[in-house]
Amino acid sequence: MKRVLAAITAAFLCSGGGAAFAPPGVDQALVESDAMPPKLSAFGLFRGNDPKMPWTGIGYTLRAPLFSDYTDKHRFISIPAGKKAKVGSDGVIDFPVGTVLVKSFGWSDVNEGHPVETRLLIRRASGWTALPYIWDADGKDATLALGGRRIPVTFKSPDGETHSIRYAVPNKNQCKECHSLAGEIVPIGPKARNFIVDPAASDKLRSLYFENPAALKPALPQWDDPKSGSVATRARAYLDVNCAHCHNPAGSASNSGLFLRWTDDPTGVNYGIGKRPTAAGRGSGGMEFAIAPGDPDHSFLIYRLESTDPGIAMPEVGRSAVHREGAALLRQWIAEMPKASH
Repeated sequence: MKRVLAAITAAFLCSGGGAAFAPPGVDQALVESDAMPPKLSAFGLFRGNDPKMPWTGIGYTLRAPLFSDYTDKHRFISIPAGKKAKVGSDGVIDFPVGTVLVKSFGWSDVNEGHPVETRLLIRRASGWTALPYIWDADGKDATLALGGRRIPVTFKSPDGETHSIRYAVPNKNQCKECHSLAGEIVPIGPKARNFIVDPAASDKLRSLYFENPAALKPALPQWDDPKSGSVATRARAYLDVNCAHCHNPAGSASNSGLFLRWTDDPTGVNYGIGKRPTAAGRGSGGMEFAIAPGDPDHSFLIYRLESTDPGIAMPEVGRSAVHREGAALLRQWIAEMPKASH
């Protein structure tokens, strides 16, 4: 992230801080067209095509990130000159046409930390477009992978355990499935409550890209930081980030009747507490409730989070390994619920 910030700052200083600056690398016309170039380098987003050295934009992280097989993620936003994003009263960030959300995935102990893939979410006049790119073996460019791919990889998780998985790069339709809201593709992570602009970014740089940067208030608890909230609030934050983009009334899992949003859904039956399976199929594992208060071993929400079986595992897309730390938090949350809750 420090290298990302250094490149961003250098680009900003070269511009004299003016909003009319047009970075020499980014092909804004291509970004805003309907094209899907076969090579990532065509967009000119990176200096020397190094995914950690963007030409321009602003780096960011998420207070509660989506779990993706323990990958390290490098994120930044490219917004066209003269335009700004605006934070709405509901906390949703409205990015202007021409914006590119860039996210690269990799592991520090794999291929010298070079990313496996870079995903673009591009705001075009017709709406958001998701494009997945897989980095070539020589690391000099990345190739469009509309059909996705499985990539064998071995890495160590933070606890030192070695994992050997077939990492799944999603296909374009899977991108649409996760990012769908009322039939339209939308960003998942960048919401004011979960969005952290790189702390090293100056106020001037923030105001260059955001109309009202003070409205970016990351209030969501950090699921893995006990100081940021109770077990219950951190568990709900985890579910919001990892599940609610599909499990909401307008999402791709709306038919399940299980809604897991942070602010909008009460912790009742529709939140899974005492909820019988609706569209779970064999994913229920023969269990009676999604969340059986006081009994995580008989809660099929846990059963699905701890499975890697394609017909059982949740989320369905985006992981090939079990997030043990996240599952442990949810187990604790359910175990602490009074058994009479349902």
